Amino acid sequence: MNGPVLLAGVCGALLVGGLLLAARALTGPETPARPRRISRPTAQADRQAARRQRRVWVGGGVAAVAVWLASGWPVGGVLVGLAVVGVPWLLAQFSAGNAAVERLEALQEWVRRISDVLAAGGGLEQTLIRSARTAPEPIEAEVATLASRLQARWPTSRALLTFADDLDDATGDLVVAALLLGSELRGPGLARVLTELAHSLSEEVTMRRKVEADRAKPRANARWLLLITVVTSGLAALNGDYLAPYGSGLGQLVLAAIAALIVACLLWMRRLTVPTPSPRFLIDREGGRRAELEPEGVPVR
Repeated sequence: MNGPVLLAGVCGALLVGGLLLAARALTGPETPARPRRISRPTAQADRQAARRQRRVWVGGGVAAVAVWLASGWPVGGVLVGLAVVGVPWLLAQFSAGNAAVERLEALQEWVRRISDVLAAGGGLEQTLIRSARTAPEPIEAEVATLASRLQARWPTSRALLTFADDLDDATGDLVVAALLLGSELRGPGLARVLTELAHSLSEEVTMRRKVEADRAKPRANARWLLLITVVTSGLAALNGDYLAPYGSGLGQLVLAAIAALIVACLLWMRRLTVPTPSPRFLIDREGGRRAELEPEGVPVR
């Protein structure tokens, strides 16, 4: 490999990486104001996901080095490595969409259950603790953590505020706000308020399902475009004469620019298919300063 080709390859790799980082900064979520406290099951799932992600990155690095050494094209190696890492991630992004609706539906079901128990004369704290046994799966970890904090004699208001942080959702803030008012007033109207809130959440679930159905078509188009791009690039790589002009230093730069444009378009399509979350209004700022002092929750029996 001569010097100009190597220099062009390095410049192309830096160009692709820089555009990817810029696109990620534009499409990624905003950095939270403070670390989010999560329960043990959620933390374990996050660790498993992190291990899987590390294996994917290692596989991408090995593939990039192998292609670079085999073809002598540094930009080709970088693109293959990025494809190993990025294609599964983009496919998962384009396939997602129902998880938020299922979580909202689970919250609606949980609110309806505790409103029924409260209407029958149950106490708020005991009702919340017992609800962990039958909590819907999408919010099971958060409800179990709330019950553990209440069992550990946390003040009800503090436990509910941290529960809102665990849910990290504007709709969850509505539910927690109603529970906070109920914990302060201690009147019989909480069950009625929660029943109305559950009805409102049910209507929102129906609306969100219609919206997700409308978004299903552009997501499917984005998946097909991604797969067609990958397959076409693979077939082109098998034709040595077709890719021969990209073997020079200038060709490597052109290849990097074309690839960067394709990746930027795919990330832009991904951004169009991701809904913007509603801003939260109930934030436990005091709990954020004392996050490191949070005691371990006791298991819910």
